[in-house]
Amino acid sequence: MEQRSKRAAWWDGWNTPANLVTFSRIILVIVFLGLYIGAGQWGSRNMGMRWAAAAIFALAASTDKIDGWMARKYNQVTELGKLLDPIADKLLTLGTLIVAASLNEFGIAWLGWVVTALFFVREIGITVMRFFVIDHGGSVIAASQLGKYKTFTQCLGLGLLLIPVWSFVPAGAHPAWLTVYFVVTYTLIYFSLILCLYSGWEYVRGVLKASKSAGAHAKGAASAAAQPRSDAAEINDADAATSASTQHRFDDAAASSGR
Repeated sequence: MEQRSKRAAWWDGWNTPANLVTFSRIILVIVFLGLYIGAGQWGSRNMGMRWAAAAIFALAASTDKIDGWMARKYNQVTELGKLLDPIADKLLTLGTLIVAASLNEFGIAWLGWVVTALFFVREIGITVMRFFVIDHGGSVIAASQLGKYKTFTQCLGLGLLLIPVWSFVPAGAHPAWLTVYFVVTYTLIYFSLILCLYSGWEYVRGVLKASKSAGAHAKGAASAAAQPRSDAAEINDADAATSASTQHRFDDAAASSGR
């Protein structure tokens, strides 16, 4: 019964303003991905849709800070919020990476898919682990500070990739500033991948440490519960030995006195 109540507790507070903002962010992600795909590679099919996709991406990414701020300010931090917040982030970033790779916007086709696959394995793996922790009655471990840096760097790099600054460049021109722009953009994305993998390892290590600590605590509690019975047995044995010794001395004294 206790474990079932723990499993149900994560849904408590689903309709708080902070969680509703998170739900709205998920809807924005769906709209964004539709526009991104519809715009085509580098906005070749519809540049207006590309600009709209970039704007909605920025809006969806910014609401990540809004719902977190609301939850803390109004004391509305919930297990569901701690779970949905990283899921919404993953939908936004992984969705963007998959579309960018499919449109070959990384320059080298295989590189885009390798980067996307590494992000995907880490993010989905951590999400599955979060559900596993909840299913076994544990609490959701909130995103670490390093994980938040990863998300910020990742969103910044992908946001720069989405902005069609090249639309201002005349056909056939290759200005140096555009080269620098893309170097900075891809550097941010690759750096966020490093942070992504490392923060993922930190999360796994934290879960394993918490699991080990919980196991040691349970073992200690069981040992403590058994300890009073052992002490009582030792006391009874000591009392019996003392009584026997006293009786023996009394008998010796009686014999020596002739009684």
